[in-house]
Amino acid sequence: MRDAAALFALCAAVTSTAQAMTIREMRALEKTEKLGSTYTDYYLVGVMEGAVEAHNQAVRQGASPSICLNGRKLEPHMAKGLYTTELKRNADVYEADFPVQLVLTNALTTVYAC
Repeated sequence: MRDAAALFALCAAVTSTAQAMTIREMRALEKTEKLGSTYTDYYLVGVMEGAVEAHNQAVRQGASPSICLNGRKLEPHMAKGLYTTELKRNADVYEADFPVQLVLTNALTTVYAC
């Protein structure tokens, strides 16, 4: 099931009209820009909300759910924690050129598994 979620996230990243930020680009932005940390926090919130909405749309079109909140909270301030925890949990899996969206989607499917 986790592989299906990763494939879904990868397909969503490839077919989106905007280029997704990579892990490397996000780390560079955090370090080089004066407000880089703030920018990346907002970016993560947008990625998280986009991933949940893309998942919900896929479920409405008949896909089996892989993210189930089941009454649990998912708030904007949680995005950075989900992202960093997933990177630490699977440090050997993610390469610097992987999209941030993939990491966050995998985090959501792990923490909010069905």
